[in-house]
Amino acid sequence: MASSAEYLEYVLELLSGVPEVTTRKMMGEYLLYASGKLFGGVYDDRFLVKDTDVSRVVLATEEVPYEGASPMLLVDVEDPDGVAKLVMDMLPELPDPKRRRR
Repeated sequence: MASSAEYLEYVLELLSGVPEVTTRKMMGEYLLYASGKLFGGVYDDRFLVKDTDVSRVVLATEEVPYEGASPMLLVDVEDPDGVAKLVMDMLPELPDPKRRRR
C-alpha cells in the first residue's frame, strides 16, 4: 500500500522545526532527509526513523518498513518540538551522504 500525500503533509508539519528537510518519492513511499542525511521515511502511512542510540532512547516500537528491510522505529510523538529535537539529535549519528560520481 502506498502512502498518501495527506499523511506526508502531516509528517512534514511535524518536521517544520527541522531545517533543510527534503523528501524523495520512491515506489509509492517517501524517504526523508535533513541536511542531506537520510533519517527516515513514510511507509504505508507510518512515520519511521532509523534506529540510532538517540532515537532508541525516545522511541521503542520497531516496525519493518517493507519486506526484507531492517527494522526502524515508529514515531508515535505528535509534538513538533519533540520530533524536531529527536531528528536534530540523530543527525550527528547518521552517515554523511555519499558523493555521486559525474
